[in-house]
Formats: sequence, C-alpha cells, structure tokens
Amino acid sequence: MSRKVLLDANELHIILHRLACQLVERHTDFKNTVLIGIQPRGVFVARKITQILKEEYGLTDLKYGDLDITFYRDDFRRGEKPLEANKTNIDFIVEDKSVVFIDDVLYTGRSIRAALTAIQSFGRPKEIELLSLIDRRFSRHLPIQPDYNGRQVDAINEEKVIVSWKEQDGEDAVYLISK
Repeated sequence: MSRKVLLDANELHIILHRLACQLVERHTDFKNTVLIGIQPRGVFVARKITQILKEEYGLTDLKYGDLDITFYRDDFRRGEKPLEANKTNIDFIVEDKSVVFIDDVLYTGRSIRAALTAIQSFGRPKEIELLSLIDRRFSRHLPIQPDYNGRQVDAINEEKVIVSWKEQDGEDAVYLISK
C-alpha cells in the first residue's frame, strides 16, 4: 500500500483561506447565508472556514450548523455492520436562506444527495451551494458538482483520498492511498 501526500499543512492553509475569500466574494455579509458542515468529516473543513471568516473578515454573526446524513443515505442498510449516527446541530431555520454545504471529499455525490434530503427538515432554502475541499471528479455517480472547490484529484476507484486534521489525526494533510 502506498501513500502519497497531495496537500501538506501549508497548502491546506492556503486553500482554506482561498475558499473563505470566495465565499465572502459571493455572500458579502452572510445575512441570508448559512454554512452547514456535513457529518462526519465535513465539519472539520466547515469549522476551519468559519473560524477564518470570523477572525480575518470580521464576520461575527455567522450561522453555522452540523448536519448528520446517516439515515438519509441510500446505502445505510447495505453494509455488514450498522452505521453509527452523528449529531445534527442546527439551531436556525433555513427557509429562504442561501445554504452552503461544506464537505471534505466529493466522491460519488451520494452524501450530497442525502444532505439535500436531510436539510428539508429545517425549511426550504432559497438556494443550495456546495463547497468541497477535494473533488474526485471522475468518480461521480450523480450529477453533482461543487460551486467552490479546493482541489481536483484524479483518483481511480481503488484509490482513497484521506483528509487528516490535526485535531483528530495529529496533522493537517491530504493523502492519496493506493493498494
């Protein structure tokens, strides 16, 4: 098994700041915009971007939440072991808001399809956008594309893209794992 570094901590830092800047360009003051981190791994990206928006752009009134999509997935009963649910933490209504879903890796698009279904429990958004740190563009099963993209990665199906975060994994890095 080989492991190749796609992004180191410095490159991740630059990409996160660029993505935050792109969000500011589009949403300016975020009065009608909410950020939603998709559980489990998208919340790390979302929290880092939210922190950048608050600290470097002075946006103190951001609405941010975490969305668990476990039981909205079309494959949650197909595995050998049962999936463990995460927490949804959304304490606001998304009715007529611009929602930005944030995830770490866009692979088949099925997680985003599940998020589109799950968010309906919190109202009907005016629009939904997608921010992904890594886009595995040739692996899509559904016609879903990111509006904001950190980096595109051409990985074949047997390869995995792993995003590591210092808070959970001891380092900030993105790896391509081959068998």
